[in-house]
Amino acid sequence: MDSSIGLYVHVPFCVSRCDYCAFATWAGSEGAIGDYIEAVLAELRLRRQVGDPFSVQTLYFGGGTPSLVPARDIARIIEEIGPEPGAEITVECNPESVTRDKLKAFKDAGVNRVSLGLQSFSGEVLRSLGRSHDPKDIYPAVEAIDGAGIENYSVDLIYGAANESLAALEETVQKVLELSPVPMHVSAYALTVEKNTPLARDLARYPDEDYQAVAYTLIDEMLTGQGMGWYEISNWSRPGYFSRHNWNYWMQGEYLGLGCSAHSHLGSRRTWNIFNFNRYILVAGNSGDPTAGSEEVSGHEKATEALELLLRTNVGIPATAIDRFDEVASLCDLVDGVATLNLKGRLLANQVALRLDPSRVGLEELKWFQKQTPEMISS
Repeated sequence: MDSSIGLYVHVPFCVSRCDYCAFATWAGSEGAIGDYIEAVLAELRLRRQVGDPFSVQTLYFGGGTPSLVPARDIARIIEEIGPEPGAEITVECNPESVTRDKLKAFKDAGVNRVSLGLQSFSGEVLRSLGRSHDPKDIYPAVEAIDGAGIENYSVDLIYGAANESLAALEETVQKVLELSPVPMHVSAYALTVEKNTPLARDLARYPDEDYQAVAYTLIDEMLTGQGMGWYEISNWSRPGYFSRHNWNYWMQGEYLGLGCSAHSHLGSRRTWNIFNFNRYILVAGNSGDPTAGSEEVSGHEKATEALELLLRTNVGIPATAIDRFDEVASLCDLVDGVATLNLKGRLLANQVALRLDPSRVGLEELKWFQKQTPEMISS
């Protein structure tokens, strides 16, 4: 029987590389896009030949900067995948690399959701992050999304840059909420320091954790005050507009990743692809298997991970799964035996995660939690 999965396509190309980025991305290599797309299509055919049959319920083009890819190539991939009717199809876009015509072509190909890498309305913060767009690029990008007829769009924010003031962050969130049309979804990520990045080498730009806690509280208050509900620690949406693709990750659903560095999770097996895009093109483009490694995840390890992921969401977990619950009770809302992180708990989620014990919860009970959606929880 066919299984319904999420499918991720990694696009590793960028106009410039952000100072905090540790992903598999390369700047100035756009000339290889055509060969890369052919390699991705070859990998898709290979996965269908050697794996179990599958259908696609969500499709996500991430990167990198997928909006650098010609619309005809995005359309070719979507057509070959043949997603289920009603599938959520998302393309990540940067403000400086979208036009109404390109987005209209994306929509004609089946794209029904855009994730816009806005990050901040402060030019100083954007420069500190190494972003390649200016605040003035944001409004034309939103107008292009609207002009293309794509209602469901999300914006990404990054908070905690060393030169960011709380006033600047408040202004950014306020301007997000005043966008026309308004975004249906907001992701807000605390700036983190990754190894071997320009940010990691510049101690003066390291984020301050105390500031980030205050910043997160401000973001949550402003978004929830305008009708957006949190459903995962870093994600808020209007009713019905949560990211179905990412929700599948958090519920330990099955997914297939195509492209360099892409990860897959099918059954109890996890795999990941070759990191370097040139090597990926050489292997996958010649009908070879670009898998670089794999691992089996089952039993205690998988159950622990399930609890850790659920804890990050508004589904919550059985309170019985938390050892010495009384020590972290102030971080949780407890309703009918289900513990959900409150605002303070979201700031200190690791304190609760350290006390998780999967032996305290049955497998079937855990599966019930993983079948929930944000709407089921809020209703």
